[in-house]
Formats: sequence, C-alpha cells, structure tokens
Amino acid sequence: MTKREIVVLTDVSLITCVVQRGLADKIIQAARAAGSQGATVNFAKGMGIRERLGILGVAVDVEKEVIHVVVSSEQQERVFEQMYLAGELDTPGMGIMYLTPLEKAATYVPEEVLQKLTAKADQGVDTGAQTE
Repeated sequence: MTKREIVVLTDVSLITCVVQRGLADKIIQAARAAGSQGATVNFAKGMGIRERLGILGVAVDVEKEVIHVVVSSEQQERVFEQMYLAGELDTPGMGIMYLTPLEKAATYVPEEVLQKLTAKADQGVDTGAQTE
C-alpha cells in the first residue's frame, strides 16, 4: 500500500461575502480575475435593517448568497478588494464581506506545484505549505 501524504497549507485565508441573491456570479468572476482558484456558494436567509423595513413599507426579499473563497495570504488583499468592488459593497444594504485567517487547510496540490514550493523552501522562502 502506498503512503499517502497530506499537503497542509498554512498561509491561507477565507474570504466570506454575503450578498443579495443573483450577485454571486459577478463577484466570483472578479475573484477569479484577481487570482483565486474557485469559490463555493451557499444560499441563505438573512435580515438587515433594509429587509425589516422594506422600501416604502414593501417587504424585501431576504434570500442571500454566501460566497466562500480560500486564497493565499499574498492574494488576499487583491481578491478582497476586487470582490468588494464587484459586489458594490460600498452601497448601503448590498451585503457584508470579511476575512478569516485559517490555521491550516488541505487539498490536492499538483506534483509540479509541490516541487516549485519545495524549491522555494530550499531557498529560504516561506511558502506556507508542508506535508504531513
């Protein structure tokens, strides 16, 4: 039986963005253009001051899209900014976004990428990846 190794990423963050339903695709496209590899979207119900009052007393749809993107610490500022701008989060009632540092994450990393990371580590550059 072959020994399986876990590649642990330690220099990563989770960007979570909660927006009005229908905006996730636009935000994910911006995140990918800024360098993220992908995203996960969940649907949720939420309520803020805008939804409780409604516009002119008319009830507002409370369905939300929650976008999760895992990025390296090097990418987090660029991806965060592009997602914020794409979601127009500088407009009241459009949503909220936050960044959570992750202690460690694990996923498949192609062998050629691991070799590059190992070469950088050998040169003294902190890559944020290790095998266990």
